[in-house]
Amino acid sequence: MDTNNHPGGRGGLGSIFGGSPGYSQSDLAGVPLTGMSPLSPYLNVDPRYLVQDTEEFILPTGANKTRGRFELAFFTIGGCCMTGAAFGAVNGLRLGLKETQSMVWSKPKNVQILNIVTRQGAMWANTLGSLALLYSAFGVIIEKSRGAEDDLNTVAAGTMTGMLYKSTAGLRGIARGGLAGLALTSIYALYNNWEHIRGSSTRISL
Repeated sequence: MDTNNHPGGRGGLGSIFGGSPGYSQSDLAGVPLTGMSPLSPYLNVDPRYLVQDTEEFILPTGANKTRGRFELAFFTIGGCCMTGAAFGAVNGLRLGLKETQSMVWSKPKNVQILNIVTRQGAMWANTLGSLALLYSAFGVIIEKSRGAEDDLNTVAAGTMTGMLYKSTAGLRGIARGGLAGLALTSIYALYNNWEHIRGSSTRISL
C-alpha cells in the first residue's frame, strides 16, 4: 500500500495507527532544533512542543534557586577538613624530612616521618574544620535572625568566628582574630561581587 496516497497523511507511521498527519519540511522550517538531533520522519510529534524555554527543575513553593547556608555548611566543613588534612600532610612531610635529615634512611626514620605527617595532618584538619564549623553556625544564626542572605552575613560571621576562636588569648587576641576574620571575609565578598562592581563602574563612567 502506498502510504503517500493514504488519506491519513504524508507517509508517517502515525497515520497508519490513526494519528495526526505528519509535518512537511515547510512546517518545520521555522522550528528551532538547537541541541536536538534531527527528528525521524516517522515520529509524528510536533517538535515545537519539545523545545524547553522554562526551568528544567521544579522547585517547591517558597524554595530558593540557590543553596542556603545550612545546606552549604556540610560542604564547607568537609572541604575545610580535607584541605587542612592535605596541607598538614605536606607540611608534616617537609618538617619530617628536615628533622630527620641527619638520620640514615631506615625504618625508624620512616616511622618518625610518618608520625609527624599524621600529627600535622590531624592538627590542621581540626583547626580548619573548627573554623568552618564556627563560621557556618554563625552564618546560619545571622541569616535566620535577619531573614536575609547577603554579604553582610558573610562578613559578620567571619568577624565573629575570628573573635570566638581567639577568645582565650585575651582582648588583644580577640581583636586580632576579629580583624583577621573581617579582612578575609571582606576579600571574599569583594571577589564574589567583582563583576557587578566593575559593571557598575563602567556604567557610571559612561
